[in-house]
Amino acid sequence: MKEMARARIIVKGRVQGVSYRAYTVDTASALGLTGWVKNTPGGDVEITAEGAKGGIERLIKWCENGPSLANVRSVHTEWEPFVGEFSDFDIAY
Repeated sequence: MKEMARARIIVKGRVQGVSYRAYTVDTASALGLTGWVKNTPGGDVEITAEGAKGGIERLIKWCENGPSLANVRSVHTEWEPFVGEFSDFDIAY
């Protein structure tokens, strides 16, 4: 059985106005993850993702580069216990 996990991910850099959220939804959904992604008032992108730990690890790796127009400076991850509260992966506002 796959180890289930939850992670809160903060991505810093030029990550707003470059379709980062839309590409994150596509990537996370393809990895079978659930959760959300949103822009923060400070210019970062915040992600909460749940699912197989390996899938979340692949999402984090993808976040290090993001879409082609992004310029990622850093990715910070906090692992949390799996809750199972989401049914899909969406953009939050």
